Amino acid sequence: MRDHRIPASPAHHVGLNDDPVATPMGLYTIRIRGRLGPTALSAFPSMTSELRFGETVLTGLVEDRSALFGVVAQIEALGLDLLELRQLTPTPTQIERITDIR
Repeated sequence: MRDHRIPASPAHHVGLNDDPVATPMGLYTIRIRGRLGPTALSAFPSMTSELRFGETVLTGLVEDRSALFGVVAQIEALGLDLLELRQLTPTPTQIERITDIR
C-alpha cells in the first residue's frame, strides 16, 4: 500500500491581527447643493465652509478612509445633495492653515 499524503503548506503564525492599517490623512473638498445653515454646518466641525454660486463647499483634512465615509454618511443622514467629493493634493501651507483652524 502506498502512502498518499498531500503536502500542506507550513502552519501560519497564529496571533492577533489588530495592527492598524496606516491610512494617510487627506485634504478633501465637498460640494453640497444649497446654502447650509449653522446647524447643518455644525455636523462638520473639522471642515471650513464657503458659499459659491448657491452651493456650500466644505474643505478640510480627513483623518482616514473611515472618517471620510463618516462625513459622507452625515451628508446622507441630513438629506443633503452631494454634488462632488474630491481629494486634493495639499501644499504644506494649505495643511498648516487648515490644521490651525481646527
